[in-house]
Amino acid sequence: MLELGGIIILGILAQWVAWKFKIPAILPLILIGLFVGPISTLLSHDGGKWIEPIWNAETGLGIFPGERLFNFVSLAIGIILFEGGLTLRLGEIKNVGPVITKLIIIGSLVTFFGAGAAAYYIFDLDLRISFLFAALIIVTGPTVITPILRNIPLRKDVSAVLKWEGILIDPIGALVAVLVFEFISVGAGSEFTLVALEEFGKIVLFGFTFGFTFAHALAFAIKRNVIPHYLLNVFTLAAVLGVFVLSDMFAHESGLLAVVVMGMVMGNMKLPNIKELLYFKESLSVLLISILFILLSANIEMNDLFLVYNWNAALLFAVVVFVLRPIGVFLSAKGSGLKFNEKLFISWVGPRGIVAAGIASLFGLKLASEGVNNAEYITPLVFMIVLGTVLLNATTARLFAKLVGVFLKNSEGIVIIGASKASRIIAEYLMKNGRHVVLVDSNSGNISKAKERGLDAIEESIYSDSLMNNIELNDIGYLMALTGNGDINKYALDRFEHVFGENGSYRLITPDEMNDTLTTPDAALFSPTDDFINLTEVARSYPSMQEIEIESEASFKRLIQISRKDKSIIPIFIKNQEEDLQILKSDMSELEVETFEGCKLVYMGKPFDVEELEGIETNPKEESTLSSQTADATEGTNEKEEENNTNKAEESTLSSQTADATEGSNEKDEKNKINPSESGKS
Repeated sequence: MLELGGIIILGILAQWVAWKFKIPAILPLILIGLFVGPISTLLSHDGGKWIEPIWNAETGLGIFPGERLFNFVSLAIGIILFEGGLTLRLGEIKNVGPVITKLIIIGSLVTFFGAGAAAYYIFDLDLRISFLFAALIIVTGPTVITPILRNIPLRKDVSAVLKWEGILIDPIGALVAVLVFEFISVGAGSEFTLVALEEFGKIVLFGFTFGFTFAHALAFAIKRNVIPHYLLNVFTLAAVLGVFVLSDMFAHESGLLAVVVMGMVMGNMKLPNIKELLYFKESLSVLLISILFILLSANIEMNDLFLVYNWNAALLFAVVVFVLRPIGVFLSAKGSGLKFNEKLFISWVGPRGIVAAGIASLFGLKLASEGVNNAEYITPLVFMIVLGTVLLNATTARLFAKLVGVFLKNSEGIVIIGASKASRIIAEYLMKNGRHVVLVDSNSGNISKAKERGLDAIEESIYSDSLMNNIELNDIGYLMALTGNGDINKYALDRFEHVFGENGSYRLITPDEMNDTLTTPDAALFSPTDDFINLTEVARSYPSMQEIEIESEASFKRLIQISRKDKSIIPIFIKNQEEDLQILKSDMSELEVETFEGCKLVYMGKPFDVEELEGIETNPKEESTLSSQTADATEGTNEKEEENNTNKAEESTLSSQTADATEGSNEKDEKNKINPSESGKS
C-alpha cells in the first residue's frame, strides 16, 4: 500500500517539477525511479530497494506478483500507444512539407540500419537485439521536444520541422518497434523457419484486422450516439483494453499492434467528440506514464546499470547523436529552403522520448524472460540514449541555437486572436508582406476558411494551455485580439501579453470605451471610433487592404482625420520605406516614425476621396492648423464625431453577435456587396 501510494505521489510530483522548470517529464521520472530502485540498494541498511516493483515472497516486499508487472506494463503501453495513434493525421503528413516527410522516412532508415550496425559491432550483441534497439531509438516524441524548445525563439520553418517530426514519428516509430519485436518473438529460441514467419504473419494480420475493424465499430457507435456522453471516455478505454486482450488471444503479442492501428484509424475519422476523447486519454496517459516510469526505472538492477557503465556505451551514444542524426537530417533536407546552420541545429536536437523508454522496458523484460540472448541490454541501452539525449538537449539547445545563429533576436511574428473575415483579410496582407502570422480561434468554420486561404491557423480555445506549449509560436512578438467579445480580448492580453506580446499587445476597443471620448485604453487598436461591429461591416463591404502614399506628417494627420469621420475607412498599419509594418493604435502619440515621407498608410475600406486629399496641398490655412495638432487619440474629435459615437452606441446592442453571424450571408451575397473600387487598390 505504501509503495503504490508513494509511486503515484512521486510520479505526479515529478510531473509538476517538469512543468515548473520547463523540462521533459521523463527526466525527473526516470531519475526518481533509479533513486528509489537500484541506487537505494547502496543506501538501505539491508541492501534492498525502497520500492520493489516485483513481489518477493521471501521478504514479503513488492507490488506485482509473478508476471503481473508485465501485464500492467503491456496494458499501460497499449493505452499510451492508442493515444499516440489518435494524434496522427495522415493528411498532415502531406501538408507538412517534403523535409519532414523525408526526415521521417530517410532519417528513420539511417537510424535503424546505422544504430543496429553500431550496437552489433560495438557491443557484440545478437543481431536481432541490435536492430530492436535501433528500432526503439527512432522515436523522438513531442513530449520531450516541446519543453526543450518552448523558450527558444526560432524561425517558424525550423520549429515546425522539429515539432512535426516528433508528432508523426511517435506512432510510426512505435509501430516499427512493435513489428521488429514480434519478428524476434516468433523466432525466439529457434531459427527463423517458415513456421516462425507464418507466426509473424498471423501477428500482423490479426493486429491490423482487429485494430481496423474495432476502430470502425467504435466510431459507428459514437456517431450513432449508441454510447451516452458521460460513458464515452470510459467506454473507449474499455474497448481499447478489450481489443488488446482479444487480439492477443488470437495471436500472441499482437495486442500492441492492434491498439496502435486502432488509434491511427480513429484519429483519421471525423468523430464528433474526438477532442474530448483526446483530452481524457492525455490525462490518463499522464497518470500511467508517471506510474510506469518510476516502476520500470526502479525495476532495473545495479548489474544492468554496470552493463552500460563503460566506454562502449559512450561510443554508441556518440555514433547515434553526433553521426547518424546529422546524416539523416542533411540527407532529408537536401534541396530544401533550410540554411546550413538550421540543419545543424535540427541535427543537434533529437531527444528520445517516453514511448521509446516504455516499449524498451516492456520488450526487454519479455525477451529476457524468454531467454533471448543479450535481451538484458535492451532496457539499459535505451534508457542511456533517452537520458543522455534529454540531458544534452535540455542543457545546451538554447546555447547551441545562439552559437550557430538560429536564435531570433527580434520576434516579429504576429498572433491574431479571432479568425473572423476581418482578421483573415489582415492576416493575408501580413503574410504577403513577409510576416509570420497565426490565427487562433475555437470556431472550426473560421479556421477552415483561414486554411483555405493558405493562412496558419490553430483551432484552440484561449483558455487552454496548448497555445503556451506550441513551439511554432516561438517567433511571435505581437498580439492582436480581434474577437467580437470585449472580455475575451481583455483576457487574451492579460494571459498572453508576456508570452506572445513582448513587442506589443493590442485589442479592439469596446462599444462602451468608444462612447467615452475622454479616455482611450493604451492597448486599443486602429482608432477610437472603430469597434468589432464596424470592423466587420467594413470587411464585408470592402474585403481587401488598401495602401496610400503619405507625403508628409500633415498629410498623415489629414488621412487619419478623414478616416475618423468616414466609418468606411479603418487605418491598420503604417508601412515605412523599408517595407516594415507598424501596427496603428488609437493613441497616435506613441507612433514611432522618423519621417513620414515615402511611407504608406495601410487601411481597410473604400479608397480615399482625391478631392479631400488635394485639400492638403491647396489650403495653407488648414495645413497650418493641422501642423499644430498633436497626434493623440482624441485628435480630430469634434461635435460631429460625438454625434456619430452616440449613433454607434445604439448599434452596440449588436455586440453579442459573433463573427460567424456577421458572415452569415452566403458567398454569392458577399460577392454582390464587394465595392467595385476594390480593383483599384495599390
